[in-house]
Amino acid sequence: MAKILDSVDQRTQLVGENRLELLLFRINATQLFAINVFKVKEVVKLPVLSAMPGSHPHISGVANIRGSSIPVIDLRAAIGFQPMSDDQESNLIITEYNRSVQGFRVGKVEHIVNMTWGDILPPPKSAGANNYLTAITRIEIGGQTQLVSIIDVEKVLAEIIHYDIRLSEGVLDESLVSEMPGRRVLIADDSSTARRQIKETLEPLGIEVLETSDGLQALNVLKKWCDQGKTIEDEILMLITDAEMPEMDGYKLTHEIRTDKRMSDLFITLNTSLSGSFNNAMVEKVGCDRFISKFQPDLLVDVVQQRLREIV
Repeated sequence: MAKILDSVDQRTQLVGENRLELLLFRINATQLFAINVFKVKEVVKLPVLSAMPGSHPHISGVANIRGSSIPVIDLRAAIGFQPMSDDQESNLIITEYNRSVQGFRVGKVEHIVNMTWGDILPPPKSAGANNYLTAITRIEIGGQTQLVSIIDVEKVLAEIIHYDIRLSEGVLDESLVSEMPGRRVLIADDSSTARRQIKETLEPLGIEVLETSDGLQALNVLKKWCDQGKTIEDEILMLITDAEMPEMDGYKLTHEIRTDKRMSDLFITLNTSLSGSFNNAMVEKVGCDRFISKFQPDLLVDVVQQRLREIV
């Protein structure tokens, strides 16, 4: 099992080329699910778990992995199925999202597939607003095409971990408060949970949030304004983009913006659950102005204020 992720460092180089690799797994006998390899730290057989009294019902317990205590989430239960039974084959996918480490209890772990973001599609609208998917794709296995559902991990975690959107004391610059009403920001993020968090943080300050759910949608909005002869900086204060999205990732989106003279000066913030120094390197490489981790309202307001100070 350990060998399945023995070259994750090399695989992260796909980010920025509008490519990704998915770790495929099952939580039942028939359906394939996936998460991005870049967010996976390790895959192990499910160890003996210690009980966590008073925890969320979807938390199966705590795993001790080389001296670290990691909460284990029953992913099957968390996305609306019956909880996994003790006699089922169980593996633990250890992930890092939003500066926290957690494990997801799943069934059989299949393998890793290399994809382009162009192969990744939004969930069908018929799935409804309450589904736990950010995207779907199709792959060939044994000569047959199979549907793969990509889990919205941010939504799963937000329902288990409380994210406080209140601003810390002293974060809001009172000298800029009057500059915020009427400003607009464009966001590109495939997670409805992440988009909602941005809106709930910025809209009380009078900032209008324009939503798109992938990089290509955002690029099309910007190009439309340019084609209409509009100045991008007059339309929006900034773009806040996720890194991983169907159709076009945030790095590719930034590259496209920077190479179009009509919009090349747009202020771009990468807002992502991906962690580590790799993101900082990618920000510098593709030309983002700022990188912030998701679900940190203080940082979100700080970057807005940074931009306002540059233009007022």
